[in-house]
Amino acid sequence: MADEKPENQPTPEQQSEGAAGDAPPSTPFDNPYFLPGLLFLLALWFGYDGWFNPEMEWVNFNRYGFGVLMLGAIYFTLQNVRDARRARDGD
Repeated sequence: MADEKPENQPTPEQQSEGAAGDAPPSTPFDNPYFLPGLLFLLALWFGYDGWFNPEMEWVNFNRYGFGVLMLGAIYFTLQNVRDARRARDGD
């Protein structure tokens, strides 16, 4: 009697097949605008340290970092806007 399985419970093979087909749960990091927002915030931080607080030794690092982060933020924002438009238009 201990070896009998109820008919309504799936077998281990059926459980693994169902789990493989399910999508993982969504997190806040899955938002397409998370990375550009983070890059914009870091760029603002680097810009503040590079131009409004120039008494530090690493002022050039902050100024170059500002430029790189701002370019990355703009690039990823444009990519996400294009992807959203493509998804909306059904293309």
